[in-house]
Amino acid sequence: MKRTMIVACTLLLGAGAVMAQQEIAVQQDNLMRSQAKSMYGVILKMTKGELPYNQKAVDEAIASLEADVAKIAKTFEVNPKQDVVNATYGSSSKVWQNKADFDSKIPPVQKAIAAVKGKVKDLASLKAAYTSINDRCTDCHETYRLKLK
Repeated sequence: MKRTMIVACTLLLGAGAVMAQQEIAVQQDNLMRSQAKSMYGVILKMTKGELPYNQKAVDEAIASLEADVAKIAKTFEVNPKQDVVNATYGSSSKVWQNKADFDSKIPPVQKAIAAVKGKVKDLASLKAAYTSINDRCTDCHETYRLKLK
């Protein structure tokens, strides 16, 4: 009976740890998806003419990016050691092997966002803002993002 209880407790603890790791991975994925929604679902679509230019939507997308980028370092403190189930992208283990370099990629994105915030007033300035911000995002994605599917 004692052995059965020990095995059951061990399995429950293991399952709890796996669920906690998955929750961390989900939080990281959700943060990146939120940024993608602003960057690609709003800003890029407007620059391509897939959405009409909308100043309010632009301002909201830039504000959302600004808030989300500020959360990256904290959200990626812990390596979940697994990817979100059925995710298209995941984080490379390089994030935690070289955390200082990963974290050093955040301020340039913040600086690019700050440089365009309140200055985008038309499609031409939106296109320039998109390029500026996206180039800084890509600096990190080239090294630290993995395509899973």
